[in-house]
Amino acid sequence: MATAKKPAAKQSAAKKPAAKAAASKAPASKATASKPAASKAATRTTEAKANSARKAVGKDAETRTPNAAFMKPMTPSAALAAVIGAKPMPRTEVTKRLWDYIKAKNLQDPTNKRQINADAALEAVFGQSSVSMFEMTKLVGKHLS
Repeated sequence: MATAKKPAAKQSAAKKPAAKAAASKAPASKATASKPAASKAATRTTEAKANSARKAVGKDAETRTPNAAFMKPMTPSAALAAVIGAKPMPRTEVTKRLWDYIKAKNLQDPTNKRQINADAALEAVFGQSSVSMFEMTKLVGKHLS
């Protein structure tokens, strides 16, 4: 341990002249002290600009263009067509119509609303009698082309 203290003493001795030089330059130390405050102010203005940009996006929600991949009309399989209809429609509309069907037939589990208890028509689509709402879109995707 005694050997470890000696190099530390040498380092602190090397730092002393630099500290004296910095102390003799008072204006330089003020500039470095104001630098963090200036960077904080710059960060705040950047955050403010980002927040105003987010608000602007919210205001222009009507002018947003939807993702073309979601809006491409997809043709449902025969099993899915029995539930939502046979005409081609976008994935978003398929999901809306599925939820309309599920709610109209009261197919959500009363204790766990995330679970869907399939009737005969939905069981043909899902391949199982009970499905999580998160699995539903994955299983329905197999019936779209």
